[in-house]
Amino acid sequence: MKGISVGIRAFLRFLIATGRCPAGLDHAMPNVAGWRLASIPRFLPDADIARIIGACNGERRLRDRAIILLLVRLGLRASEVARLSFDDIDWRQGSIRLCGKGRREELLPLTQEIGDALLAYIERGRPALAIPSLFITEYAPLRPIDRITVKDLVKRALKRGGVQSRYKGAHILRHSAATAMLRHGVSLPGVSTVLRHRSQAMTAHYAKVDIALLSAIAQPWPGRSPC
Repeated sequence: MKGISVGIRAFLRFLIATGRCPAGLDHAMPNVAGWRLASIPRFLPDADIARIIGACNGERRLRDRAIILLLVRLGLRASEVARLSFDDIDWRQGSIRLCGKGRREELLPLTQEIGDALLAYIERGRPALAIPSLFITEYAPLRPIDRITVKDLVKRALKRGGVQSRYKGAHILRHSAATAMLRHGVSLPGVSTVLRHRSQAMTAHYAKVDIALLSAIAQPWPGRSPC
């Protein structure tokens, strides 16, 4: 609808410029209303997340399991996972260093679950390649993975887990991590810190998925019985 409005306004201005339309008529075309972050976030329920993680069990999928856990527990972006190096993991302090958007460096907690998965991959699954990158391709030519590899890995995990979702990229797991944290009682500032949002208004977008809580505080529409 917004594109149609812009096109009509441009056509009216063309008619005005060529003398085939009264001046100022383009201002009669109203703007299309738009609200930032008005949509409902896309996410997967906890049961689907469990199936995705379960689809990465076994010695052949140690790398996949470590990557999936980074995505669903900490909400990392595909590019952030691909850029991880050994220097980014502080085993003593239990933290992961990230260089996110705007080249900002931030620390996230290295949980026991993720730490165990990373160690299993490093010790038993990672090819013996003397480079600093943490995650390596599985087949020759061996090289660091990229964000496309991460996205393809997620698609395969969804398929193996039998998860039916219109959205199959890695970002759906970031959204799922945010909504899961909120549903399990993590505060908005806490979720904002983990996701590294510059504004908490962006994090508040995920509060819309708690339908039960929103229904409890919703006011009835005038003249109608409450839901």
